[in-house]
Amino acid sequence: MVTVSFMPRGSSSQVPVPFWPDRWSIENYYELLVRRQFEGAWFDYRILPALINSIGVAAIATLLGLLLTVPAGYAFAKLRFRGRERLLKLLIAALVVPGQVAMLPLFLMFKQLGLVNSYAGVILPGLAGVFAVLFVRQAVLAIPDEMLDAARIDGAGEGRIFVSIVLPLIAPITVTLALFIFLGSWNDFLWPLIILSDQERYTLPVAVAAIMREHAADGELMMAASVVTTLPVLLIFLPLQRFYIGGLLGGSVKG
Repeated sequence: MVTVSFMPRGSSSQVPVPFWPDRWSIENYYELLVRRQFEGAWFDYRILPALINSIGVAAIATLLGLLLTVPAGYAFAKLRFRGRERLLKLLIAALVVPGQVAMLPLFLMFKQLGLVNSYAGVILPGLAGVFAVLFVRQAVLAIPDEMLDAARIDGAGEGRIFVSIVLPLIAPITVTLALFIFLGSWNDFLWPLIILSDQERYTLPVAVAAIMREHAADGELMMAASVVTTLPVLLIFLPLQRFYIGGLLGGSVKG
């Protein structure tokens, strides 16, 4: 993918396809990213605005998702309230329902609320993910009840216990969950395609798909777009990789 993106136009159509460019070129990235004049009018593929849109949407979705799902997971694991077990079973049952089933009702509801073609409409459906709540719950179950009870005896409230004891203990889980939410929002294509109608608001997957419809035969340009889409994710994932692995291992078992 990377080497093809640096090939001159038409090189990937050769048979066999060269593994290494005969001549390295950045023309595909220039065409993809730089605004330029074409027949007297300014033209670009709107990739940079789409990249900024995706970063903003994914960052906000991650922050709000953590604010909702981490406390919810703690509540389901350690707090006792009426209907907890029934609600938990309902959440588990909801995991078997494909998300696509809810897209039409969600779209109609968001249309009534005036959220169509808005970033709020893109972000809201994924904020309280059932998997995220259960993932955090499984990690919090590994925290001994005696530790939390001792804090309560010392006069700590539930908020203080959550912030001072629970959050530090599940930090790897939280980082892993943040990566899950960020990647899910970053790679989401179908829902932004449905809810967004203004090209200025397109996220990166939707913008790349729009280019692909017009330039399906331009393999080098498509590979450059794929690199632009993948690179930010790699830059985020690589520094957090050890937390990600630790979070997966920590959230997979109880005790």
